[in-house]
Amino acid sequence: MGQVMKNQDKTLPEGDAADLREIGFRSLDFSELALRVEDEIGEELNFDAPGLRQITTVGDVLDFIEQLQTS
Repeated sequence: MGQVMKNQDKTLPEGDAADLREIGFRSLDFSELALRVEDEIGEELNFDAPGLRQITTVGDVLDFIEQLQTS
């Protein structure tokens, strides 16, 4: 997530409670992050839009990606 933010000249905040809108992390950024994770693990992540709507903080993104990797 930090690399995705860095590519846009943004900085990932220290705490996981940071609001995604406040730090400028958009749905396109999430897509880029998901593609990077897929490349890293060598598998396609399967997720649905309703699950994405509940993501509002940095911690939510990290938890969501972690859950996808274990399912």
